[in-house]
Amino acid sequence: MVRTILGQVKEFKKDSILTPVFMIFEVIMEMVIPLLMAAIIDNGVEKGDMGYICKTGAVMLVMAVLGLAAGMMGAKYGASASTGLARNLRGTMFNKVQEFSFANIDKFSTAGLVTRLTTDVTNIQNAYQMILRMCVRAPFSMVTAMAMAFLINARLASIYLAAVILLGGCLLLIMRKATRFFKQIFPKYDDLNASVQENVSAIRVVKAYVREDYENKRFTEASGNIYKMFTKAENILTWNAPLMQMAVYSCILAISWIGAKMIISDALTTGQLMSLLAYCMNILMSLMMLSMIFVMVTMSMASAERIAEVINEESSLTNPEHPVMEVKDGSIVFDHVDFAYGKNSREMVLKDINLEIRAGETVGIIGGTGSAKTSLVNLVSRLYDVTDGSVRVGGVDVRRYDMEALRNQVSVVLQKNVLFSGTILDNLRWGDPNATEEDCKRVCRMACADEFIEQFPEKYHTYIEQGGSNVSGGQKQRLCIARALLKKPKVLILDDSTSAVDTATDGRIRKAFATEIPNTTKLIIAQRISSVQDADRIIVMDNGRVSDFGTHQELLERSEIYRDVYESQTGGNGDFDE
Repeated sequence: MVRTILGQVKEFKKDSILTPVFMIFEVIMEMVIPLLMAAIIDNGVEKGDMGYICKTGAVMLVMAVLGLAAGMMGAKYGASASTGLARNLRGTMFNKVQEFSFANIDKFSTAGLVTRLTTDVTNIQNAYQMILRMCVRAPFSMVTAMAMAFLINARLASIYLAAVILLGGCLLLIMRKATRFFKQIFPKYDDLNASVQENVSAIRVVKAYVREDYENKRFTEASGNIYKMFTKAENILTWNAPLMQMAVYSCILAISWIGAKMIISDALTTGQLMSLLAYCMNILMSLMMLSMIFVMVTMSMASAERIAEVINEESSLTNPEHPVMEVKDGSIVFDHVDFAYGKNSREMVLKDINLEIRAGETVGIIGGTGSAKTSLVNLVSRLYDVTDGSVRVGGVDVRRYDMEALRNQVSVVLQKNVLFSGTILDNLRWGDPNATEEDCKRVCRMACADEFIEQFPEKYHTYIEQGGSNVSGGQKQRLCIARALLKKPKVLILDDSTSAVDTATDGRIRKAFATEIPNTTKLIIAQRISSVQDADRIIVMDNGRVSDFGTHQELLERSEIYRDVYESQTGGNGDFDE
């Protein structure tokens, strides 16, 4: 885990090294100043030597300025190193997510990934900066101050040593108790983010069903859980301050009492006593800094584990050693395919699928909810790998293709249509970044999207709001179909992608497919028989198996399932699930 996080320091190694160097230099300057102060008192003030006071005071001023400059440089390089690490962590995680297969994405919740990219990375950033600065400064300052104190007077310095050991033990006990709560906090952030994400993305549904009070209750509960955990942890940490104050005041009183007696007996000078008091504050403040570091590191350890989990996650789908880069044609063969979403799952979603689809063929796929229609087509573009058997596209097992090359030739319009913020042209060019405006207009005519785009004042330069909230469901579907067509694929998969389109427009889209892209293999998942009855052949799915495969007329004659659905729909009595 630590190696994974530090591996992201990369180009900020120089800053990470310079930060502790400057912090050590700052500590050295601070440690010299009490000695100079003692010299001023003993050799200048008590002897009335004004020249010595001015000369030593000037040296102290130079030391203070050098220490200040070193501290500023340490802060500068520390900030650069920590923010750079945070940037690299976010970039690496985001890039890793782009490489994930659907199976990997299913493992992490969306809210969990958002928390890792935001809150968890911020915790690492703060902890790294504190480690570079305080984790070097505090121990070095404490050890140096302790050594200087023992050089001045071992008897009085032993008071510090006893206080440090006692206080260190108490702080360690406090940290151990607080750690238990910090480890439970960050999963609660996932729940909070999930609540916010669902509420904002589905705000129209929330208002339509007047569920604001329910959503407020969910958010309050998730936020309250974080509050309770933090309160418990912070209540334990509040013991830090009184223990520290007790240690500081006890040491000052003991040193002042014993030191005063030693001054009277000429065993100690006034300047040395002042230096010891200064070192006392240095030692105990360094210990307080260490306790703060323990708190921050404790919090960040849980974050580091969550971040490392994403970075170290290996995609379940990888390119072969010598991948095939070209898809010959759109022919598809399912050869005794079994498929389950979980590696160790005993329940197969698809069972012994055997299909042969010719290049350029239009194939409809129907079946009830949960019959594995989407699971079937997801295997064609290798969004998942088969559990057993093989899927061949263009005569080649999909596992032998370069995934990018395969997916560029197998264009999918998913069940959940997604548009991104930007113009209509920006969204269309997801299919082909180099497409001209005329190319975009051509595919929009095929998808029957041109008719509503031309009515917008800005036409193809109309801005689409996030998630496509300013267009209707049917318009969104047609734009997504056009975007897929722009890839000029050899296989086009429409996963119930015309469900929000009226039957007349659906018919025009299918007619355009037949005339404009006759050589493209088209797989059309639908609930409406009318959407697939003109297809070359139709697959009837039932409980993860192919119940039947044939033309509309053949299925009417021999498939009871298909015939029942056709009669119920043409009779106006329902859809496929009924």
